[in-house]
Amino acid sequence: MKVVIIGGVAGGMSAAARLRRLDETAEITVYEMSENVSYANCGLPYFVSDVISKRDALLLQTPTALWNRFRIKAKVQSKVTSIDRAAKTVTVQDLATGETFEDGYDKLVISTGARPRRLDIPGIDRAMWLRNVTDADDVKAALTSLAESDSKNKSVAILGAGFIGIELAENIRHLGLPVTIIQRSNSILGQFDPEMVQPLHERLAKHGVRIELNSQADHISETQVVLRDGRKIDAALVFTAAGVDPDNALARAAGLKIGVTGGLWVDDQQRTSDPDIFAAGDAVEKSGVLTGEQTLIPLANLANRHGRLVADVIAGREVRAHAAVGTVILGAFGFAVGITGLSERAAAKSGVAHQVIHIHPNSHAGYYPGAQRVSMKVLFDPESGRILGAQANGEDGVDKRIDVIATAMHATAQHGGLIIDDLMDLELAYAPQFGSAKDAINIAGYVGNNVFNGTTPTLQWHELEAARAAGAQVIDVRSGSEHGNGHVPGTINIPVEELRDRLDEVNLDNVVVYCQVGQRGHIATQILKAAGARVRNLDGGFVTWSAGEKALG
Repeated sequence: MKVVIIGGVAGGMSAAARLRRLDETAEITVYEMSENVSYANCGLPYFVSDVISKRDALLLQTPTALWNRFRIKAKVQSKVTSIDRAAKTVTVQDLATGETFEDGYDKLVISTGARPRRLDIPGIDRAMWLRNVTDADDVKAALTSLAESDSKNKSVAILGAGFIGIELAENIRHLGLPVTIIQRSNSILGQFDPEMVQPLHERLAKHGVRIELNSQADHISETQVVLRDGRKIDAALVFTAAGVDPDNALARAAGLKIGVTGGLWVDDQQRTSDPDIFAAGDAVEKSGVLTGEQTLIPLANLANRHGRLVADVIAGREVRAHAAVGTVILGAFGFAVGITGLSERAAAKSGVAHQVIHIHPNSHAGYYPGAQRVSMKVLFDPESGRILGAQANGEDGVDKRIDVIATAMHATAQHGGLIIDDLMDLELAYAPQFGSAKDAINIAGYVGNNVFNGTTPTLQWHELEAARAAGAQVIDVRSGSEHGNGHVPGTINIPVEELRDRLDEVNLDNVVVYCQVGQRGHIATQILKAAGARVRNLDGGFVTWSAGEKALG
């Protein structure tokens, strides 16, 4: 059997290596148009500032190593320009010589990935991007030259506040260069809800990253980016980081089915509309488990997983892809944000019924030195308790909490497993330096259980103004000193310890209470419920409300 794979890196190389392990006799050829067949593209932003100092550390495999170990023929600087499905051949151009040739296949795997989204802006040709090792070499050289130059204009502009844009901005600051991120929407990292990324926004600003929200570039001059409102951003260098699009030009030209997202359509065995052609990676749309809709999730772990699955199917194994939830994390200047599943914004957009909770516990036992706040937001189905998504931020412990929720969501989707209540009962590793007796995950379960079963009616931060307009009284149940240090405007202060003795000051017909993070608000809610009040607790307390208000500007 002859298998041709178009594209290396994650999906293509996973398919090639797995297939060799399953079939020693298959003839496997990989055509990769860049200079490197397998590299760690997620490490590229850290290479440009020497956080990752050795270029070779980015290179995971070489053509020689692949041949010696796996007898896989890996051809770099080799671009497949067309697919003839009837003849079962591909046309390949050697980018070094310009020569073309044909190669036949029994099975074909498309792993062409995604390409940087090209903005239609005059002067965009001056912008650089970061997608492969060659790009990283060019970016590193340009930034180093700028940092060492005598130029009065050493500013850098980045178009887009997604993952690459923020990671690149952090590493540009490590080089001591001024940097401005230009973002068209009202928040960085559009996958997240605004209150959950506002603390990262503040951390970036603290370290000198200027962020211009609700801003779009009109054109790029030799020294500046000119915004549509007329403002001018100095920019000796410009980078485009406005997202990526599936690179499926080959598939389109070959007449393969394209999905509703613009990604290449595949079935649950990664088979395209041609039974002898498979696809994996960022060029392919995925099935979203939570909405039932198709989606684009350009993540290396899914590309690797689906590349492996392609090899299994080609080798005759009966396996099928699971629907994806999309789990990602980003860190900058010692602060991390992570997400799995649906955000509140995405759930509302898709019409998915959801209940939300916010919590702000410590990353480990508060009495042990070094504890840091880890803030979490969890969504669940108000009828079944099924977990729909989670977000977290903080300096420590974000990754493991998001990973636990992602695991719980997988169990729910595939095996009818965990719901929000089950988080209470998870037995997680505990010692004071690692966690708490009531871990953040357990606390999410406790709070979720209270909301799910109606013990604590809640109100979201973005719903507060509407509640006040409808006549709700808002009471701050924190201490007087906390209230004095900052509070929701127009609220009265009745500390929870005094609430039972001051019920005559409370509008029992319609009242909202809040504290710093929600716990004292929960206690106040129970006191007022016992007094016959129609009461709601402001979810996540003042911390969540203030983050949300700052995010809205």
